[in-house]
Amino acid sequence: MKSSRLEAFSDGVLAIILTIMVLELHQPKGPTLHDLWDDAHLSLLTYLLSFVYIGIYWSNHHHLFQVVRHVDGLVLWANLHLLFWLSLYPFTTSWMDQQSLARTPTIVYGVNLIGAATAYAILVAVIRRLPTSGHFDEVFGRDWKGKLSIVFYAVGIGLAFVRPWLGVVPYVAVALMWLIPDRRVERWLQERDEMPTV
Repeated sequence: MKSSRLEAFSDGVLAIILTIMVLELHQPKGPTLHDLWDDAHLSLLTYLLSFVYIGIYWSNHHHLFQVVRHVDGLVLWANLHLLFWLSLYPFTTSWMDQQSLARTPTIVYGVNLIGAATAYAILVAVIRRLPTSGHFDEVFGRDWKGKLSIVFYAVGIGLAFVRPWLGVVPYVAVALMWLIPDRRVERWLQERDEMPTV
């Protein structure tokens, strides 16, 4: 079956997740920038971090289904598994914010990050086994950034036991690592479009 419905559903879920997250932001009590910083700075920073993560997953998900156009039932369930972990971001982000980066919420946020990264890796593995994904390895390679991300999240969880704010440092580092665009998919699509048709 074609992947268009899966993509449309996933886009809708991610849009709802972002909407829920922005509704969790604390409004400042006063009208000045000083009030904004005093009342909402942590909310804005945790929102920004989770917004970037949702954006990264949306971008990678989009690239994934530009290369693989056909899916089966197992891919649908693997995609739902990913959306489950992503749908927890508003909850774990809000909890971490409201508790001012306390240990347990920061650890739970890290577990949420590991869950989403693992679910994405499972989705990729399930897609890789499809008979129509022969060019998949050529385009995506070994996904060293995905594996390294899970290691960084685990380090962040460990650091959160020492000092919760230290745990956030690897979480931010992973987000920054993924902001570097991966041009392999665009190159592959351009080369495919430029191939002469017989």
